[in-house]
Amino acid sequence: MEFREVNNTSESGVVTVKEWIITMLILMIPLVNIVMVFVWAFGGGANASKANYFKAMLIIWLVGIVLWFLVVGTFLMPVFRSMTY
Repeated sequence: MEFREVNNTSESGVVTVKEWIITMLILMIPLVNIVMVFVWAFGGGANASKANYFKAMLIIWLVGIVLWFLVVGTFLMPVFRSMTY
């Protein structure tokens, strides 16, 4: 059985409550939040679990944007087709 010491640095597997609170406060700032999501996802300095969380968030955003365009396009296409100039 192997034991290893767990430290509270940003390289450990655990993101502390304090780090999550700071993260959430930063995400409340307009425009900064979008930039920071990319920094935490791909910057390389973030905790691995935090980076994975923000990569997943970006994927969900992308899926939501694609679905939004599909739904809006589905409802607006008949409107545009019925317009005569």
